[in-house]
Amino acid sequence: MSRLPKRNLEDLSAEQKVVFDYIVANRAVKPTGGHIGGPFDPWLGNPDMCRRLVELAGMFRFNSMVDRRYIELTILTTGAHWKAQFEWFAHEPMARKAGVPDAVIEAIRSGETPDFVEDADRACWRMVSELHRTKELTQDSYDAAIAHFGAAGVAEIIALAGFYSMVSMTLNAFDVDLPAGATPPFDK
Repeated sequence: MSRLPKRNLEDLSAEQKVVFDYIVANRAVKPTGGHIGGPFDPWLGNPDMCRRLVELAGMFRFNSMVDRRYIELTILTTGAHWKAQFEWFAHEPMARKAGVPDAVIEAIRSGETPDFVEDADRACWRMVSELHRTKELTQDSYDAAIAHFGAAGVAEIIALAGFYSMVSMTLNAFDVDLPAGATPPFDK
């Protein structure tokens, strides 16, 4: 059960309502009253912060220089690290649609090292999972990532992993509910 009480639209301040409307207009969300879901409800407590975070998320979704496959691979790797139920629920189908193989998705979910076919998949996962696990990046992992994504792409993937760590922490801290009937991907 979520730790954040659901709000009605009339509970929102004028500034919150502006940001709420912006999120609804620019994301595939169907609000229930003043409730949006995901990390948006906790973030909406500070409308300025929420707007800025939603804009950053939009940059990653629509203006990334990194292919969608690696964005979703990064998000799944980060969500699994944090065991963020809602994050995984939301992004597993997106990863599949972006071309991440089912076997790789399942290995990441279960905490195993995936058996990669694509070298770029391996380089992305290795960099992100290594940073989460060890807080550092070996030269070999760095070199492999640079070879596939270039310095700007590596910087973007790292920023994405950091952003989705914040998203995952928000979801976990506020115990954001999965939609009714959804099966949690991780044991608690």
